[in-house]
Amino acid sequence: MKTKGWLHIGPDPTILAWAQAALPIAVRALEGTAQPLRCGGTWAVGLDLLPNDLDGAIAGASLPWGTFGLKPRALHPAQLSAILPGYPQPSHEETPAAFAFRKARDAAHLDGLLPIGPDRRRMVKEPHAWILGLPLTPSGAGASPLVVWQGSHDIMRDALMTALAPFAPESWADVDITDAYIAARKRIFDICPRVEVPAQPGEATLLHRLIVHGVAPWTSRAPVTRHGRIIAYFRPLMPSVKDWLSAP
Repeated sequence: MKTKGWLHIGPDPTILAWAQAALPIAVRALEGTAQPLRCGGTWAVGLDLLPNDLDGAIAGASLPWGTFGLKPRALHPAQLSAILPGYPQPSHEETPAAFAFRKARDAAHLDGLLPIGPDRRRMVKEPHAWILGLPLTPSGAGASPLVVWQGSHDIMRDALMTALAPFAPESWADVDITDAYIAARKRIFDICPRVEVPAQPGEATLLHRLIVHGVAPWTSRAPVTRHGRIIAYFRPLMPSVKDWLSAP
């Protein structure tokens, strides 16, 4: 993962056992949530929606940390990202420019940055250790797969370190890094390969925390469940922005 910035894992029976245990609980959680659908009714974001244990276990199925090559740590309730056929569609929560970027650039972004203030300037408010995606439903290659820009983590690290260097590390979470982030992302689009990463239950995708990634538009004609394509995501937080940028 050090060079590419992402790793495909599996298929593996321990991952499949976890996904099978999580699926019915995830479906009930999505059906019962008050979180609104986004992107014209084609995306359930499902933030902190899966009621897994702190170690990731659910319904008696342990999260197979060793299979992922990760050290166990306390986890949040997983996000349940459910994409439906037709994604994305225009919506009132996005400007025409933002919707065009979502379609043309897969809504490419770096996790951990939040839009702050009336001008929605980007700051690193959620520095996380890694991103682990666990598909819960079978889906075809065109069912809005995860997209990564391979190798982008190194470019993004260099750009943000340069932008934050003039400031004390303890203040980095409050520094506006919007311009550096946008410039780095533009360079990434120019030089890094865009790779679609479809995956099935029993498989997993592990992403470097600094990799630029997104979700492709839905192009598949294959039938899917009424809940679409569901992936559970874990992103455990790190102690500081300094750790987020300096750790391997």
